[in-house]
Amino acid sequence: MITYSIGLKNKFRGITVREGMLFEGPAGWAEWSPFLDYDDATAVSWWRAAREAAYDGWPAPVRDVVPVNCTVPAVGPERAAELVRASGCRTAKVKVAEPGQTLADDLARVAAVRDAIGSGQVRIDANGLWSVDEAVRALRELSRFELEYVEQPCAAVEDLATVRRRTDVLVAADESIRRAEDPLLVKKLDAADIAVLKVQPIGGVRACLEIAEQIGLPVVVSSALETSVGIAAGVALAAALPELPYACGLATVSMFTSEVVSEPLLPVDGFLPVRRVTPDQLAANRAAADRNAVWEERLSRVQQRSAE
Repeated sequence: MITYSIGLKNKFRGITVREGMLFEGPAGWAEWSPFLDYDDATAVSWWRAAREAAYDGWPAPVRDVVPVNCTVPAVGPERAAELVRASGCRTAKVKVAEPGQTLADDLARVAAVRDAIGSGQVRIDANGLWSVDEAVRALRELSRFELEYVEQPCAAVEDLATVRRRTDVLVAADESIRRAEDPLLVKKLDAADIAVLKVQPIGGVRACLEIAEQIGLPVVVSSALETSVGIAAGVALAAALPELPYACGLATVSMFTSEVVSEPLLPVDGFLPVRRVTPDQLAANRAAADRNAVWEERLSRVQQRSAE
């Protein structure tokens, strides 16, 4: 078992350090990294995904590479443009609605990304932080940048459905699927055009494939800010989907200051290869955290809850 603690180049999701644990099973290495503010009940699905990776393996792929977007945090315009140009990706996802920032900040950031990526695709992610009226107003302004879609403009599924009826911008659902008691409510309410699926939060590659089949929407596979070990599971899901019409949000390893493997899963010309990865001892040692006892205790509680 390896516990890691890796810094982020830019603040993301309110954190500057990412923590988690890695372990090996018969099928290969797995990552278990529920965020520290998640309770044990929420972390159960993350454990199921890790257990699948370590002991069951993943379904056979139908493609060898997966197209990905770069992710632009809520940084200034100049930094946003730098991240896009350095990524080599033809699609960029831009964080908007950051607490403490304004719509003007969002407009400046998205404008810089649009300029940097040229004829590529630009999508935005509000993480459910807008009200319906705020979303409609913001999308009216931001649509000038030819948005591919907006991800989770509002928190409630019912509000997503309302926004979708009031804008021409396609709506993608993320939290409304992975954190919902009924992930198919999005379909029942016609609340989204696209489903964003994340392997760890949903409980594994096979669990995501089941939701994808039931929800009947185009799928974008996204990361939960994992190391290359966890990203490999997301790539496995994207590789196993019958159709993959959109670039996936799996190029997040570049947001880390270090890694646990010698050859991280980084995009080349906007694509990630489909492969398993193994922690490199030297790299893992650099990222190692003296937190084994904390993570072992947490895992024990979650495993017990999972067995109930």
